[in-house]
Formats: sequence, C-alpha cells, structure tokens
Amino acid sequence: MTELSQVNAPIYEALRRFRRMRVVPFDVPGHKRGRGNMELTEFLGEDCMNVDVNSMKPLDNLCHPVSVIKDAEMLAAQAFGAANAFFMVGGTTSAVQSMIMYACKEGDKIIMPRNVHRSAINALILTGAVPVYVNPDVNKQLGIALGMSVSQVEQAIRENPDAKAIMVNNPTYYGICSDLRRITELAHAHGMLVLVDEAHGTHFYFGENFPVTAMAAGADIASVSMHKSGGSLTQSSFLLMGEHVNADYMRQVINLTQTTSASYLLLSSLDISRKRLALSGKEIFAQTVEMAEYARSEINDIGGYYAYSRELINGDSIYDFDVSKLSVFTLPVGLAGIEVYDLLRDEYDIQIEFGDIGNILAYISVGDRKRDIERLISAMSEIKRRFGRTGADMLSHEYIAPVVSEAPRKAFYADKVSVPLGESAGKVCTEFVMCYPPGIPILAPGELITKEIIEYIRYAKEKGCQMTGTEDINIERLNVLA
Repeated sequence: MTELSQVNAPIYEALRRFRRMRVVPFDVPGHKRGRGNMELTEFLGEDCMNVDVNSMKPLDNLCHPVSVIKDAEMLAAQAFGAANAFFMVGGTTSAVQSMIMYACKEGDKIIMPRNVHRSAINALILTGAVPVYVNPDVNKQLGIALGMSVSQVEQAIRENPDAKAIMVNNPTYYGICSDLRRITELAHAHGMLVLVDEAHGTHFYFGENFPVTAMAAGADIASVSMHKSGGSLTQSSFLLMGEHVNADYMRQVINLTQTTSASYLLLSSLDISRKRLALSGKEIFAQTVEMAEYARSEINDIGGYYAYSRELINGDSIYDFDVSKLSVFTLPVGLAGIEVYDLLRDEYDIQIEFGDIGNILAYISVGDRKRDIERLISAMSEIKRRFGRTGADMLSHEYIAPVVSEAPRKAFYADKVSVPLGESAGKVCTEFVMCYPPGIPILAPGELITKEIIEYIRYAKEKGCQMTGTEDINIERLNVLA
C-alpha cells in the first residue's frame, strides 16, 4: 500500500473512483444521483448530486471508519499537530458539545468564560454539568469581553479544585486570545482537562506569526471550524485531540449525537481543504493578513472608526490578537455596529460577518480580492459621511456579567411561566436570549434577569440585532422559573 502524505485526499479520491464505477443505486438518498429531483440538480449541478451518496464499503462509514475516512482523519491529525482528529458534519457546535460530553458527567464542574458560544451552554443542558464562570475583563472603550486572565483562572481552580475541565476561547469572535499555554499548565497541574473552542482559529495552525494553537499549547481537545477560515463547506469542522485523550471513547461520545447519514459533500470538502492548507496555508494566510492590515489602516484613516489590533495586547486578558480579524469599533461615528452592518448590506450590497451594539466584524479570507476590500473601505467612508451622527444615547457595552442562580439543565427543564419582558426583572430565566451572530448569550437558563439586561435587550431589538433563543419569537415575553 502506498504511504499517504498531505498531497493525498483519501475521501475525495475514493469519491472520484466511485463516480467512474457507474453503480446503479438502490439505496438512499432517494434523488438517485439527482435524477429524481431535476430542479435541485439544475440548481446544484450534476457533479454535486453524483457524490451526494450514502455510506458504503468503498466510501467507508463516519460512525466507524476503517478505510478512507480513517486515512483522511490520520492526515488531518498530522496536519494540525494532533494525536487524533475526527471529521464533524454537525458544525463546530457538535464538536464543542462532544468535548464537553467527553469531559463531564451530570453534576461535574467545568470552568469556562461566560462569553462562550451558546453551543457550550447547550452542552451543559445536555450533560447536566455545572458551569463555574470566569467573568472576562471588559475593554471599557470598546465595550467588549476579553479573554480570561491567568489570575482569574487560578482563583477559579482554588475555589473549585474538583472541576473536571477548563474551557478556553482561542480566539474570541473579536480576535482576542488568552494565555493558553499558562492556563493549560495550570489546568494539568490540577488534573483538569483543557478544552478549546477554536471555531475562529483554523488559520493559526497553518499561517505564520499567529497566536499559539490549542495543540501546540498542550491542550487536550480542540474544536476547529474548518468552514470559517479553512475554506471547507458550511457546517464542516474538525475535532482535534491530544495524546492523553481516549479517541475510541471520544468517537462513542460523538456518535451519541452525530448523524448516521454523514454528507460526503461535507466530508470531501474537509479532506480537500485540509490538503490545500497543509500544502499552501502559509502563503494563503500571509495574503489574508496583508489584506486585513491594509483594510485596518485605511479604515482608521477615515476617522471615527477604530479598527483595532495588537496594540490592545496587555500580556494577560489580551495575551495575543489575531491580526487576520477586521474588528471595527463604530460608536464614535454615532452608529451601532448593527446599524453599520445593515447599511453595508442594504445600501452597498456588502455582507459582513456581524454587527452588534458597538462593533462590526468583516471576515477576511484568501477568497477576497483587493477591489472587494477597496469597496468595503469606500462604503464605510460614505456611511460615516451620510449617516454618521453624535454618539449621544448610545449604549456602550457588549458584555453584562451574569448572576447564576441555577444550573442550566435544572433551569431549562424546570416548571416555568411566561412573563412580559418589562416585568421579568428579579426573576430567573429558563431560556436563552442572544444576538446571533455572535451567539454569545445575553441570558442563559438559570441566570437572574436584571434591569440592565432588560435595557440591553430592548436596545438591541431597537437597533435591529437578530435576536434568538426565546420561545416567544418577538422577545416580548420571557420564560422564567415558576
């Protein structure tokens, strides 16, 4: 057998061989290589429909891989510097939930920053694990939550020596990184696992001069959104494991929730994208950073806006910064981030990643062109000129430290009543309230509703943030403990 290397893409190569076999399908999917749904085939293309196939011996099975998927996972592990890697077709949400389900049982404590993605808190509801939140520092100028400081983690460990794991964002949505190496050393010294949400950190593994990766820092498990900066199809991710993680048990955990009908479109996109980054990632991400740095400089020259970068680094809660991120503070031009987001889309046909109360994030990748960057810069300059105003009555913060009254699982499944938003202060919420993206809860099940939180929710609704998580789709009422 030929030894595999990073030039190989075993799943992709198996699909190409399969397509030449002209197999007559009497299995699912029922569209039968697209012939049963011509409108869909016309929309997606015959090549796509021909490889939307079911698991079978020549193509392996994601739930129990023994051939091409196993080979592809081995190559992914090598590329990322991990002991093992699993293909995830339920997005990084399923990867985050799998690593928490691996580390924690009902009643186990897990130390985590409160500005985690909703998928992490959902995992607490699924497992019954109990969060020990580290409230991140807040940059008062930008109003954004930062990373976890080492001293905060040390205090959480001292107060909760029985915690099973520590979870870290690397980086946050805004590009901010904690001191991952030091936190990992602390956790391991106290017998705790380190779980890392690297949804926005794929490029750290392949570019130069980026913050340290989870695997290089010695973390145990990391969830990596390959579809974000890695170029694979939406919903495809990797779960990476260090040498002390039982990969066979991890696969059992993953199979509790992952589909038994894995999409070969997603699997092959992961395989091909890993190959591409392993061979050319250094050049790809050097180009990405160059575009981001140019955009940052030009946007700061407009005046008013603040596109921030490594100057924020303080050696602790902002230990490092991802310079490929184009995060921009908008309040000085008198516009909430979500207002700039909406104006870019509605007035200039530019779709950026997200806008929240005070910031926007434009995701820069190798798929961008210089003229696209110029168009964004020009549009932001015009928005300031046409729509800018004084910053009076602008809410200035993104993060509100929660008061946790009940464990998320207990609150989510408890008896509840629905009350008007304005009458909910002082009560304990039993559901999520969040702006999406970024998907960081304003309220999570088990947290106390305060007047400040109600003000924030109303302000976010007024400014046009896309809010999700509540049973009441209009977010005029909240479910609270009965």
